[in-house]
Amino acid sequence: MQPAVLLFDLGGVLVENVGFDRFNALLPSPIPLDDLKTKWLASPAVRAFETGRCSPELFARNVVSDWQLPLTPEAFLDAFTYWPKGLYAGASELLASLRQRYVVACVSNSNEIHWQRFNGFREHFDVALSSHVLGEVKPDPEFFLRALQECNATRGEVAFFDDSLANVDAARSLGIEAFHVNGFDEVRLTLAERGWL
Repeated sequence: MQPAVLLFDLGGVLVENVGFDRFNALLPSPIPLDDLKTKWLASPAVRAFETGRCSPELFARNVVSDWQLPLTPEAFLDAFTYWPKGLYAGASELLASLRQRYVVACVSNSNEIHWQRFNGFREHFDVALSSHVLGEVKPDPEFFLRALQECNATRGEVAFFDDSLANVDAARSLGIEAFHVNGFDEVRLTLAERGWL
């Protein structure tokens, strides 16, 4: 299949994000990374914040309480703000090249803090979608259906890249070709293996 739309997650795929490593270090008992990502995605506090349904302050209070973190909500929120570091080296050039042949979109579980900090990386994508604007989060099916609608694409026209197995599995269950990738090098390698570069 030659996709019409390449759909990329941001953190851990195109954007360097130190959040899960930093967060794991704060936990009373660190857990495997894939398990942490799944648990984070299911957290009521995270889901409320990343669907735009609560304030940053309430999000921080709930995360600190729910996860028993050894720091104040204010300190957590300050650290959380800087979890995403920006695009990996070479990512902007790759995206510019891909946009000559595909519709290139990002779909991120994000929030008002990170989205505003980077202006949604809008200059790098034809379509830039965040959960806090859509009111839906991955891995919920409604998120993917909204993304397809916004990209004006059918399930069979899209290739999706994410670093969370839960998100990849959810996309596949809807008939979207999805790839589990960790970091930009794996993105480039997967694209090359498929002949899409």
